[in-house]
Amino acid sequence: MKKIAVIAFCVLTAGSVAACGSSSGERALSGGGIGAGTGALGAAVLGASPVHGAILGGAVGAATGALTDKDDIDLDFD
Repeated sequence: MKKIAVIAFCVLTAGSVAACGSSSGERALSGGGIGAGTGALGAAVLGASPVHGAILGGAVGAATGALTDKDDIDLDFD
């Protein structure tokens, strides 16, 4: 059950922040970094391995950032 919770947490968090940047490379890099940090923290809170959480969160964040367009997630901070 903990693994499912960690995976869901990483996917939801990485998906919500992966569009930080104007190019797909920038979004992949920032999404990977944010996803790794969030995954490690979430895994530690849930009692799982922070290393595995960081790897999973980083992968999901990087993939989400690379696959999104800058207009896919518009936070409208203008």
